[in-house]
Amino acid sequence: MLGSSKLVAFVPTQDYKKARSFYEGVLGLGFVSEDRFALVVDAGGITVRITKVPDFRLHKYTILGWEVSQIEKMVSGLEEQGVQFERYGLPGQDERGIWTTPNGDKVAWFKDPDGNILSLSQHAS
Repeated sequence: MLGSSKLVAFVPTQDYKKARSFYEGVLGLGFVSEDRFALVVDAGGITVRITKVPDFRLHKYTILGWEVSQIEKMVSGLEEQGVQFERYGLPGQDERGIWTTPNGDKVAWFKDPDGNILSLSQHAS
């Protein structure tokens, strides 16, 4: 039913200014609009609504991720922008924070200014 409908993603924030600086300036997402309801950015044709949440609570899981073709190159580029990647001590996670799963997929996690966990993934097949 919704397979052909356009997806909209939602990310909570406490501070539009910091969120816009990060999502637009660091990650390179396209600014669409900002009003009292949301900061809206474009991520490769997907609308991401970054909404101010008064009772913001941090979650310990990934809330938004990107599938990439060259994860090492993306990690390097984001590190140059000041992004720090998380190290969880997983078997197969390298010193840069890139985890290689038993089937060869790769994942790297990082946080936005609010502490939301974001990820990059590269799939083996």
